[in-house]
Amino acid sequence: MKNIERWFESGLWYSRFIVILAVVASLLTSIGMFYMATVDAYYMLAHLVGYASPDLSVSERGTLRAETVTHVVEIVDGYLLATVLMIFSLGLYELFISPIDQAHGEEVSSSVLVITSLDDLKGRLAKVILMILIVKFFEHAISMDFTTPESLLYLAGGISLIGLALYLTHASEGHAPESHKSK
Repeated sequence: MKNIERWFESGLWYSRFIVILAVVASLLTSIGMFYMATVDAYYMLAHLVGYASPDLSVSERGTLRAETVTHVVEIVDGYLLATVLMIFSLGLYELFISPIDQAHGEEVSSSVLVITSLDDLKGRLAKVILMILIVKFFEHAISMDFTTPESLLYLAGGISLIGLALYLTHASEGHAPESHKSK
């Protein structure tokens, strides 16, 4: 009976290596997102070459500017999503397979890439996802038509909620404002 238990526990322990599939898939998807965002950035910059052309009217230049700002927001969104996937990939590897030795020797890794628990991974991912949501809100706010006072109130409410979310995220890390710290 002891041998069956040992064999079963060994199988359970080594089953964690199935996470390698998620690590590799997330890393490849991250690389793909970095590639897509970089290609988008290149073509957006190439498209901007004509921005200074004297042949453009003021309205055409304004349209090009609005489109460019939207493209920049989409590019930032792509890079943030790629970052989420990379953090997820590295975090899964650290939690289920093995610590990444090279990461523990680097100064920058201690603040970004070293994951010690599932809560740590969730917290890091939540912060980046919050940034993606803020970028998406910004993208929609740029294209909104503010024709009524209600639309301006909705924008102000959205901005207030974003500020509250950022404040709560910051406060949850133990960064309370000086006025709230106990003496």
